[in-house]
Amino acid sequence: MPPAADRGQSTVEFALVLPVLVVTLVGLVHLGLLARDQVLVAHAAREGVRAAAVDPDPRAAERAAEAAGPLDAARLRVETRNRGGPGSRVTVVVTYLAVNRIPLLRTIIDDRKLRAEATMRVER
Repeated sequence: MPPAADRGQSTVEFALVLPVLVVTLVGLVHLGLLARDQVLVAHAAREGVRAAAVDPDPRAAERAAEAAGPLDAARLRVETRNRGGPGSRVTVVVTYLAVNRIPLLRTIIDDRKLRAEATMRVER
């Protein structure tokens, strides 16, 4: 049995390490959410450029990007560049404001603007 002077030492050490552990864990969760949103933005760009390549409607890329996944359409911006006739290249740029959804980190980490770009040859 440990001496009386050492009693509670592990509790004190745990209390000192716990906040660092919690902040690290919350930071990893936030990083995971940002990575998920970036993958969804890239997917929206691919869907948007595919729609722009086959549909001459100027809003086709925007509609396709908004329908591509669970991103909030109010924070999504779709820009179509250089769409010409068949054989030309069209580029779609998607930007998305990823808000910090973790209340503990809102005071430390600002919202992030995510961006993805995709280019494809126009078919029609």
